[in-house]
Amino acid sequence: MSAEAICIDLMHLGLEGAIGSYLLPGTEPTLVDPGPSTTLERLRGRLADLGIGAEDLRHVALTHVHLDHAGATGHLVELFPNAVVHVHAEGATHLVDPTRLVASTRRTFGEKHDRLWGEVRAVPRDRIRAWEPGARGPWRRLRPLATPGHIRHHVGWLDEGDGTLYAGDAMGIILSPDAPTHPATPPPAVDLRAWEETLKAIAGVGPERFGVAHFGFHGNVRARCRLLQERLDALEARVRVALEVGDPEDAARYEREVRDELASHVGRERVDSYFDTFSAATDWAGVEFYVERNP
Repeated sequence: MSAEAICIDLMHLGLEGAIGSYLLPGTEPTLVDPGPSTTLERLRGRLADLGIGAEDLRHVALTHVHLDHAGATGHLVELFPNAVVHVHAEGATHLVDPTRLVASTRRTFGEKHDRLWGEVRAVPRDRIRAWEPGARGPWRRLRPLATPGHIRHHVGWLDEGDGTLYAGDAMGIILSPDAPTHPATPPPAVDLRAWEETLKAIAGVGPERFGVAHFGFHGNVRARCRLLQERLDALEARVRVALEVGDPEDAARYEREVRDELASHVGRERVDSYFDTFSAATDWAGVEFYVERNP
């Protein structure tokens, strides 16, 4: 089995390049962000193809607990009895009791929730290794970095062996190598000032490359940090103007503009399928929620 990290396309709702999970093979195989339970069978099949059996998986590292990243975790610890889960301490409570997390997600996705994310099972407390910022990492291969912004408990996992940062949503959405970065800013927990500091910190660390859940490995880390910051700044400024002048239609215009821009890079069908699930108007709403509380 190769020691090179592998991006597993979870083929969410049959869509290529929408949600990825990362396998780090080796003596202690590790999975970063296993995705939702609706893609669990796809994940199990790919792990089996890669030689990871029920007794083999040792670590599940979560960047945060949103269901597109972590929804399958409770199922995984049942299927892989030797695996422990590494997560920010603030996220750990939502793994032990996912009731509030699921309720919040249902408010965002409504009747689509179960089709998109499936069943969420609790993770036994003794299978969780909670990490507090400032503490040492949970095990020697991955160095945790606090990366708040998308949500307060967001963690990036840096593989210091090959210089890869597993960035979750902290580096935004990149649907192809030549596509611009789209900021993932759904409500209610976006903090734009914290995200600004996170991007400075990532650029300062200077990883060789990064992996995002949506989607794949990318280089040019500092350039991508600058681009995402520019996009976050532009969206914040636009939302502030829309709120000031009372323009309720700008969110819908933003949605259309995002789709049109990215369609030229990855095709209209793929863009529409992706944003039908992860709406850019929802990202607008997250920034609006932030701006209203930070005038």
